[in-house]
Amino acid sequence: MPMPASDPSSISAAAQSVVATLPHALWRADQMGSYQGVVTASGYPSLDRELPNGGWPHSALIELLLQQAGSGEIRLLQPALARIARQRRIVLLQPPHLPQIGAWNASGLACEQLLWIKAARSADALWSAEQVLRNGSCGALLLWQSHIRGEALRRLHLAAQASDSMLWVLRPLSAAHESSPSPLRLTLRPARGGVEIQLLKRKGPQHEHAFYLPLPAVIPETEPAAAAPLTPATPLTPLNPSTARNHGSLDRHTPAAAGAGNIAPALV
Repeated sequence: MPMPASDPSSISAAAQSVVATLPHALWRADQMGSYQGVVTASGYPSLDRELPNGGWPHSALIELLLQQAGSGEIRLLQPALARIARQRRIVLLQPPHLPQIGAWNASGLACEQLLWIKAARSADALWSAEQVLRNGSCGALLLWQSHIRGEALRRLHLAAQASDSMLWVLRPLSAAHESSPSPLRLTLRPARGGVEIQLLKRKGPQHEHAFYLPLPAVIPETEPAAAAPLTPATPLTPLNPSTARNHGSLDRHTPAAAGAGNIAPALV
């Protein structure tokens, strides 16, 4: 029995009605999408205009693919991290270099709001990252990884979705061709006075060309002493999830560590 033809206008109206009830689940590829969760402004209006909802999304995996460590990634994130650090702690997991507390303080990030975790193995770092996200006491997690499997990325993305924390995973630029569950992927290349950004993936129209973003200096010129490296008195604590059982003040030559089972209480 032939079915009566439906009025195209009624179908279109019905589709529009469904779309209106699911603004975060459906989006057109030629329009900027949106996130259901909270976002934090990047601090750079030109970048916010290119990000869905106008900022960095919470509860999601964000990938920063770097041409090299020190491409400007920390300066790029500092405005958002400073806002988060007003209420919650920031976790630095496996950074490639020793954090410079003077630079963090100069950017408005108090050192007591920073937690440095050092893992002996990549598996320990990934385990620690999941525990940080599940613990929920920290506002943001920065994880540096040279090599990470797709399965591990999916686990991190799921852990991030179940939390209200921000998660940035910093990887080499060579990982740009690899598939990823991350809804937001950016490449960073150093540029004079700033950084060159390419949006590889976002909820929105494809961004074919890289754009230049000027960044402020790491440390104001009026405060050169702030660039001094960490000293044993600095209350930034590295945690090693694979060795010793205790944790304490940072000793630059023999950093203290904590057992894997002690990581979650240290974050509270």
